[in-house]
Amino acid sequence: MDVYNNEETEVTIKGDNSPLTQADQRANTAIMAVLDSTNIPVLSEEGRNIEYSERSAWEYLWVIDPLDGTKEFIKRNGEFTVNIALIKNGSPVLGVIYVPVTNDLYYGAEGLDAYKISRVGSYTEVEDFDAIASASDKLPLKKDRPFTVVGSRSHMTCETQDYINLLEKEHGQATIMSRGSSLKICMVAEGLADEYPRFAPTMEWDTAAGHGIAKNAGFEMYLHDSNKPLKYNKKDLLNPWFIVKKAI
Repeated sequence: MDVYNNEETEVTIKGDNSPLTQADQRANTAIMAVLDSTNIPVLSEEGRNIEYSERSAWEYLWVIDPLDGTKEFIKRNGEFTVNIALIKNGSPVLGVIYVPVTNDLYYGAEGLDAYKISRVGSYTEVEDFDAIASASDKLPLKKDRPFTVVGSRSHMTCETQDYINLLEKEHGQATIMSRGSSLKICMVAEGLADEYPRFAPTMEWDTAAGHGIAKNAGFEMYLHDSNKPLKYNKKDLLNPWFIVKKAI
C-alpha cells in the first residue's frame, strides 16, 4: 500500500510485456520470508523459472502471486489481490486471497469450507485466527439476484461473448459483472455470480488461490471443453481455458 499510495510509483515491463512494480517485488519478498519456514517449495510469478524436472517431484507446493492485477494496481481502481495457494498432487487444498485496498480476505481449505471476512487488517497476528474465523461469513452467501456472469475488465473475448450468449438462451438475460484480478473467481465463490468463463490466457498463480476458495465453497474450475478440474504444477504453467461454476 505504500507503493500504491505513491503517485511516483515506477513501472517496468517484463519480458512477456506485463507490468511490474516495486509492490510485486516487495510483497514477494515478504511472503517468501514466511513460507520459507514451512519447508514446502514455492512456485510464483516472480520465481517461475524452476525446471519441470525438479518441480515434478513435488507432492506439495505453494503457488503464489504477490500482486495479481498489476494493471488494476497501476490504474488505482483497488481491484488487485494477493494470492496464496497450497497444492497437493496437482490440486488446490488451500486458497487465500487478500484485497489490500478494502481489507477483505477470502479463504478456503479442505475440511474447513470457504469464508470471507471484511476489515481483516485489524487482525495482525497468526494467533488471531480463531477471532478471524468467528468473524467470517461462510461462502457462498445467499443472494436474491438474476443469473449473473462475471467477466474480465481487460480480456473479454469473442469466445467469451459467444458462451454468454449460450447461457442467455438457457437462463434468459444475464447480468454481466466485471472485476479485475482473481476477484472474478471470488465473486462466484461469494455467491455474487453464477459462472466465470475465462477463454483467454492465465497462469497457474493467477488461479490457484481462487480455485482453492471456490472448490471449498461448492464450486469447481472446469476445463472449458470437459468436466475435468484444472490442474497445477504442469509442465506448461499456462492454464487452458476454464469455467468456474457450481460443482457437478
